[in-house]
Amino acid sequence: MTRLYHFPLSPFCRKVRLTLAEKRIEVELVEERYWEQDPEFLRRNPAGKVPILRMNGRNMAESQAICEYLDEIAPEPRLMPRDPEARYEVRRLCAWFDDTFHDEVTSKLVYERVNKKVMKLGYPDSRNVKAGAMRIKFHLDYMDWLLEQRRWLAGNEMTLADFTAAAHLSCLDYISDVDWNRSQNVRDWYAKIKSRPAFRSILADQVPGFPPPPHYADLDF
Repeated sequence: MTRLYHFPLSPFCRKVRLTLAEKRIEVELVEERYWEQDPEFLRRNPAGKVPILRMNGRNMAESQAICEYLDEIAPEPRLMPRDPEARYEVRRLCAWFDDTFHDEVTSKLVYERVNKKVMKLGYPDSRNVKAGAMRIKFHLDYMDWLLEQRRWLAGNEMTLADFTAAAHLSCLDYISDVDWNRSQNVRDWYAKIKSRPAFRSILADQVPGFPPPPHYADLDF
């Protein structure tokens, strides 16, 4: 059985979960309290991070590497384009969300509001929360600009770039930190991707002590 060690509000784990579901690869989800640095967990990934995908007798880490591996072994539906320039654009946007967006927004909002409490690290830093709330506006405007020119973020076909962005935004939406009224283009894009069967398990997530808002699982939000 393929097994994914994950944390529900990790955008990197959600990215892998979306890819597995889109490829219709059955997987057992095992929630991992990675911050406790359990010795068995560290044997699976000495970097001490999730996600970890246990597949075909090996442990695989790093969400981008995992997702591209899955796209190669299960090429339909394709999430990485065949054209080199199009692949570059997908990878550029994946890095944008996993690095820049994560550092400026996800880590400032989700980690401060949720992870700190779960990990018993104290109260949110209001300066970080304020900074994240300001920076998400810039990123939503950038997404709006992309979607003015394209049907999906990286082009006219849905790709891993869309799953990467949706993984981050879904974590933020879980704590009501996305202003969906800022861009109709972004709202329509998210409604499309949120309605995919691959998103069902994401919308069913529940983090103890942090119930999602009513609109979180609503496909007509």
